[in-house]
Amino acid sequence: MKTEGSDDWLETLPEAAREYLEGRRLDEVECIISDLPGIARGKAVPAQKFRRQSMFHLPDSIFYQTITGDWSDAAGKEGFIERDMILRPDYATATAAPWTADWTLQVIHDAYDREGNAIPFSPRNVLKRVVKLYEDQGWQPVVAPEMEFYLVARNTDPGRQIEPMIGRSGRPAAARQAYSMTAVDEFGPVIDSIYDFAEAQGFEIDGITQEGGAGQLEINLRHGDPVLLADEVFYFKRLIREAALKQGCFATFMAKPIMEEPGSAMHVHHSVVDAKTGDNIFSNADGSETEAFYHFIAGIQNHMPSALAMMAPYVNSYRRYVPDNAAPINLQWGYDNRTTGIRVPLSDPAARRIENRIAGMDCNPYLGIAASLACGYLGMMEKKMPAAAFEGDAYEGEGDFPRILGGALDLFDEATVLHDIIHPDFARVYGIVKRMEYEEFLQVISPWEREHLLLNV
Repeated sequence: MKTEGSDDWLETLPEAAREYLEGRRLDEVECIISDLPGIARGKAVPAQKFRRQSMFHLPDSIFYQTITGDWSDAAGKEGFIERDMILRPDYATATAAPWTADWTLQVIHDAYDREGNAIPFSPRNVLKRVVKLYEDQGWQPVVAPEMEFYLVARNTDPGRQIEPMIGRSGRPAAARQAYSMTAVDEFGPVIDSIYDFAEAQGFEIDGITQEGGAGQLEINLRHGDPVLLADEVFYFKRLIREAALKQGCFATFMAKPIMEEPGSAMHVHHSVVDAKTGDNIFSNADGSETEAFYHFIAGIQNHMPSALAMMAPYVNSYRRYVPDNAAPINLQWGYDNRTTGIRVPLSDPAARRIENRIAGMDCNPYLGIAASLACGYLGMMEKKMPAAAFEGDAYEGEGDFPRILGGALDLFDEATVLHDIIHPDFARVYGIVKRMEYEEFLQVISPWEREHLLLNV
């Protein structure tokens, strides 16, 4: 707890934040919260003011806004009155903002109403709600996200196609060089800045690799608590953008930024441990798979189509699901098979896990992880068995989830069982906002239409 006029609260911050400020005077605190797209909203306040406050206010309308900045009709019965929410800091999330000109901390806040109830359409609260369902069963869900993104040339004209960044060799970043260390070296200054910022923020990177696209990289994070890892992805998106800007290029987390190149995913590895014993409930004592393991897979197969709009939230998201282009087209599952939507990686029994390869990197990390966990939870509650493990190339099979946002939203709106897990009020608001974004996109006339329809139809 903070005492009026005291800096004792600084001693309770995470070690990395305290080390960042050691011998320095804190100038500013950014009080932030994720909106539906995953944009950091909030206020920057002088440190002297922050130490005197235990909360601040933002209008609930930040969750009704579309990605284009327009306002949806999602305010509910009372209408669009922009009621203030109470935002309280989670000091465990305090971390540096090392790209700023002064000594600044970022702190993620949680949103509550006047009665102290969690605001249901705040993405972090959605994930906390799903995690609580696991905890009520005596389980602890564990996740490990993988982040794919592109480093691209600066692009200030939406009418111009996105191009790969120029590497240190003076040539555009080359495609089809997956896992090449030479390709990684091309982005050396950006990667150095990413490492520097991550170290200042206290984040542990498990590794950086070159992916198959031109200028496409992947960062793996260690496994851990879902809320903590979603916080890190939320922070990392900003960190990576700032590192790219520092070196004169852009970082983009679009699911499919370049037409000829593969898309960017946020693969999520899942395991579940017994809260009392710490044992992985996906493995029996003899090392074989448990029924819970199969039930979790069945839950993803049975419910992911309805949750897809949370993991693939934009029209562009669906351009990623292309056969033979490093993205799944169905919900088959298989052992160490990267063509399936659900992959079981090689591991020993204690580390047995299930990788959901459906989410795009454009999803809100809180919502993408919440959707995946919700599907697995429903599977373990329903105790159904999945289809047989797939062998071979899953790209040769049929697709079994929507290929356009409109179809995904139709399934999402009808999924009352899923709504009960993530909260009906969140589902209502999310569906309205995403439907408005989809309808806005449908009003846009594309270059393809002008080229092929103008004089030919």
